[in-house]
Amino acid sequence: MTEPVGSLGRREFLQSTTIAAAAAMAPVLFNNISAQESPSQELTAGVIGTGRGMAHANAVLNAQGIKLNYVCDVDQKRLDLAMKTVTGKGAKAQGITDFRRMLDDTKLDVVFVATCNHWHAPATILACSAGKHVYVEKPGSHNAREGELMVIAARKNKRVVQMGNQRRTWPAIREAIGKLHEGAIGKVLFARCWYDANRPSIGKGKPVPVPETLDYTMWQGPAPDRPYVDNLVHYNWHWRWHWGGGELANNGIHSLDVARWGLGVDYPTQVSFLGGRYHFDDDQETPDTGTAMFQFGDKGCSWEVSSCHPRREEKHSMVIFYGTEGTLHIIDPGYKIYNLKGEEVAKGTGAGGEQQHIDNFLECIRTGKSPNSEIEEGQKSTLLCHLGNISYKLGRMVKFDPVARKVVGDKDAEALWGREYRKGWEPIV
Repeated sequence: MTEPVGSLGRREFLQSTTIAAAAAMAPVLFNNISAQESPSQELTAGVIGTGRGMAHANAVLNAQGIKLNYVCDVDQKRLDLAMKTVTGKGAKAQGITDFRRMLDDTKLDVVFVATCNHWHAPATILACSAGKHVYVEKPGSHNAREGELMVIAARKNKRVVQMGNQRRTWPAIREAIGKLHEGAIGKVLFARCWYDANRPSIGKGKPVPVPETLDYTMWQGPAPDRPYVDNLVHYNWHWRWHWGGGELANNGIHSLDVARWGLGVDYPTQVSFLGGRYHFDDDQETPDTGTAMFQFGDKGCSWEVSSCHPRREEKHSMVIFYGTEGTLHIIDPGYKIYNLKGEEVAKGTGAGGEQQHIDNFLECIRTGKSPNSEIEEGQKSTLLCHLGNISYKLGRMVKFDPVARKVVGDKDAEALWGREYRKGWEPIV
């Protein structure tokens, strides 16, 4: 269980840990990550969250050398359905509603975190502190400060922590990025990213009694208490700042991670995000339409969202890289390359899904190698989402120091770097 910050105020607490965070996030060699003592030893795993987490559970059940011991969900109804599925596939797992029970199991090796965003970092930090390796879904953190703390926790406890940016493992995407770095389109200068969807209105929630099957106190966990409404659980929390990060942190993280990878950049110097909630008058606080811009010195990137209008006739690729000699389109799960005349000159495709990415994570637990989306690398991409959301909330560009890794000259932006926590749930490393 985490401990309160104590008498320190939030700003003082964040300032007091800046030096430690910066030191912990410096590049490190992965020989200080503990590999499984016996590579032949069967790993044991637990999954937290049975929405997205069922893909993790299925990947564990399909993997070699690992056993599913726990399935956890704060909603007993969802847990019962999940247990029916995994036991039907031969797993002898325990169904639990409080994930701390699995952390107390000294024989448990691996924890999969597939919760709401506000739980990603606190659960990961607790699991690392309990000696577990962690696979955490994207975006991995609810705010920028949590991203720092996750890296510190992984390093301090010498744990393998992989983020769920699966394209880092997909064969054709890796091939595409390799071609970019080999000069397939010349010098890569800019990347454009898109996310288009046809999401309906979430309506206006009404206060209702919490369902008997749901432990709403545990669902809120580290987030300060808010009344329960009937359009919150189990998905629409994405569109409320208190628990989620909007479409930028929900789907933007995937394309921005590929873009940053292909551009070969780490931290931005300037970020802006303009847009709004245009399509519906409802409880959604995050924008359904907008454009984010990211400047990386001599390279740049944009991300455009249209989550309530699919724009099907525009046929956007997920990511397009623009170089001095052509373009490369990421079209899940493959790519196409065009010369400056617009002629297709190469293409590739391959498998997608979860399995290979999770297999890579498990292999790295056994060998001590760095996984394909190691948490520090993953959180560099997630930081783009956090900075974009900060810009949107403030209605102005945010300047960022890529060396000091902090926002520059903007106290309002600094105040949005972290968040307040429910007493007793402050993440402590």
